Amino acid sequence: MHNKRKFDLQLFAALEGQTGTAQITANAREIDFVTSFSKNLQALTDIMGISRFVKKANGTSLNTKTATGTLESGVVAEGDEIPLSQFKVDEKPIDTITLEKYRKGVTAEAIAEHGYDVAVAMTDEEFKTELQDIVLNRFYDFMKTGTLKSTESTFQMGVAMSIGRVKDKFKKIHRTATGVAVWVNTLDLYKYIGATPITIQTAFGMDYVENFMGADVMFISSELEEGQIIATPINNMIGYFVDPGDSEFAQAGLAYTTDPETGLIGFHTEGNYSRALSESYALMGLRLFAEYQDAIAVITVSAGTGGSGE
Repeated sequence: MHNKRKFDLQLFAALEGQTGTAQITANAREIDFVTSFSKNLQALTDIMGISRFVKKANGTSLNTKTATGTLESGVVAEGDEIPLSQFKVDEKPIDTITLEKYRKGVTAEAIAEHGYDVAVAMTDEEFKTELQDIVLNRFYDFMKTGTLKSTESTFQMGVAMSIGRVKDKFKKIHRTATGVAVWVNTLDLYKYIGATPITIQTAFGMDYVENFMGADVMFISSELEEGQIIATPINNMIGYFVDPGDSEFAQAGLAYTTDPETGLIGFHTEGNYSRALSESYALMGLRLFAEYQDAIAVITVSAGTGGSGE
């Protein structure tokens, strides 16, 4: 009679909570995603002069400001009462910042056919680019609502007047512009410079050139229409965010990896076994904003009167 040996299968099972290769790979992927996203955005905000993002609660209204008032004369006779200069700042709600949810899935078949690096890593990169575009598109839409408007005859005059108008506005509300950022249409710029070489750099999907045509930084974008120029003082811009790493999310079983230094975006990846998918989730509540809407110049270069020429 043969001896029957019994095995306790629990002895051979993986330990509960054990960290294996799959977990390490997924965690590294999450860290790389949030770190590279934050570094790219930080590179742009450094150029814009935004030193940090201001944390806001989910659903907070974002307001633009309008400052009015007149500085009274400082020439006061001996013993007379010094006149009181009165200024006021009106705020107008223009947007609401909320935490938004995004999801991407890659099938097991796609991974088997194209390999991990193509099917997953490259789609992660595209996912990140799409998230960047959401932030930038909203920023462009907001900047186009600037109230300092004029029509100029040439591209060169349009750039010059955009800078002059925002500096003049800041002077009138008794603020000092630390520099001016200008946005121009891609084709307009190249029509103007012709074959003249310029050094263009890129940050967070924005092309820019520094110290050009009187602007401290000039951004080049096809998001602007031809003949459209936008400008604002560098210190008029500000960034807001909703923290996706809220501890209460983790308590609810929704733990997202975030950059510990910035907390600008949350990212999580896991396998969906019921559908054989590698799924990625992103949480993001980001706004690039300008405090004073009436310190944003939106200039139109009139067609038929010189256009983008000199």
